[in-house]
Amino acid sequence: MSTIHKTPGVYIQELDAFGNAVVPVETAVPVFIGYTQNTSYGGESLLKQPIKISSFADFLTYFGSEAPHIKFDIAEDPAEDPDFSFGDKNYAIQAATVKYRLYGALKFFYANGGADCFVMSIGAYKDGLTKFDSTTPFTDALTLLKKESEPTMVVIPDLVEFEAADAYTIQNAMINHCGDDMPSRVALLDIPGGYEEKDIKESTVDKFRSGVSPINAKSNSYAAAYYPWLHTTIFQESDFSYKNLTDDAFQVLDKALRAEFNVSNAPVLDSTNKNGQKIFNKARDFDVKISYLTAQDYKGDYDAKKFPLFKKLGDDQAKERKMADDAIRNQSSFYTKVLDHVQRTLNLMPPSAGIAGVFTSVDSTEGVWKAPANVAMQSVIAPAIKINHDMQEDLNVPLDGKSVCAIRAFKGMGNMVWGARTLDGNSNDWRYINVRRTLIFLEQSIKQAAKAYVFAPNDANTWVNVQSMISNFLTGVWKQGGLVGPKPADAYSVSVGLGKTMTNDDIQNGRMIVAVKVAVSHPAEFIEITFQQEMQKA
Repeated sequence: MSTIHKTPGVYIQELDAFGNAVVPVETAVPVFIGYTQNTSYGGESLLKQPIKISSFADFLTYFGSEAPHIKFDIAEDPAEDPDFSFGDKNYAIQAATVKYRLYGALKFFYANGGADCFVMSIGAYKDGLTKFDSTTPFTDALTLLKKESEPTMVVIPDLVEFEAADAYTIQNAMINHCGDDMPSRVALLDIPGGYEEKDIKESTVDKFRSGVSPINAKSNSYAAAYYPWLHTTIFQESDFSYKNLTDDAFQVLDKALRAEFNVSNAPVLDSTNKNGQKIFNKARDFDVKISYLTAQDYKGDYDAKKFPLFKKLGDDQAKERKMADDAIRNQSSFYTKVLDHVQRTLNLMPPSAGIAGVFTSVDSTEGVWKAPANVAMQSVIAPAIKINHDMQEDLNVPLDGKSVCAIRAFKGMGNMVWGARTLDGNSNDWRYINVRRTLIFLEQSIKQAAKAYVFAPNDANTWVNVQSMISNFLTGVWKQGGLVGPKPADAYSVSVGLGKTMTNDDIQNGRMIVAVKVAVSHPAEFIEITFQQEMQKA
């Protein structure tokens, strides 16, 4: 509206030459749900709140610097499946408490290129807990996440610790959350038990496909599953010690160490000290008399002159325990085998957290439209199950369409993500995870920009501005390789206006309808090279 001037003079009015622009939304911001060491920071509760972090150091600052002390039992001469032999006996190492996986998952995420993410703590570690009590804290967390718009991926590493049926319940909730409640994000799923195949009649993948059935089958395109589990190097030798052993394990360890070093006149391990704590000790009077561990031929009493490293430390229990642990670790092959197996057990990890890091890395370097596949995973030694060409046929193209992305080891290439399909593998529209995520990116970016025109006049001027805004954005995406076509007109089209996308009734009812068509890049999943001989020409 022009201004009526009443005083003579020169007046300047600035006019906008350009319309609003679409600001691209973030595409790789996972939210991790699970248990943590701390549930408060600076006197403020962190419980059931999505907290944004930018590094693993941030995670340690907010949620605690120690990995959960998962306890293990040592079984002597187990009925089946021994883990190793020592002397004339077999031994099995079994986790006696639940494996809290969020701490390791965050390390795995950042090892594979992770950046910003959210962490939602649903509770603190509970010492001695043998299994999770209920799936409710996880499903309730998904309900709370409806209030947070920024996350674009959902990862729940702990769900593999449930019985399979309960794990599928959580995964169904994840898919329903992404497909129905928050169609701006995708769920990254693990295969429960996907590290060994004991049942030759029904694999863990088959059980997963039967167990995962969201309310709306179309929601399957908002989820991708990865298989198998991975042997990693996330946890190091220094992360494990006597603290990871149960009371029962101490008894077996004591017996094995006395046999290894031919020591029978005194226990290598006192069962408890005066404060009720486990301690490595030779004598019952709490002195550190473990010198015989430094030389297998030493059988006498403690001699400070001959073995000056060890001396009486009084009531400095932590130092005594650490010294004894180091000595036994350095001298005992049996103890080393025990800790090595504990380390291998916890380094066997479901892949979803690492895959979230791969998504982040690929998005930042090439764009969300690039399939997050043919990428080597970091901090991975090998897949737990070797997959060959024939095995992957069913994973990739099953009859029910629930495709599972394989992780395979290739000589000279590494451990590669070798699949890029959603659980909606039979859909020509939503078969590939990069197609689904590209459409989410386009939809959410345009949706946020279009809010500027809510309550604007529903007339030709507004239609032109909206069409121009979206077209400029899509042209930029096309130039980056996100849309396919030799020219922009072949890559997308934007229509809005009376007689094009709206009727007079739409306008009267306040509806402005914009039709956007895009040609999204699909991955070259199958490359066929034809060879044919021809006659010699000279």
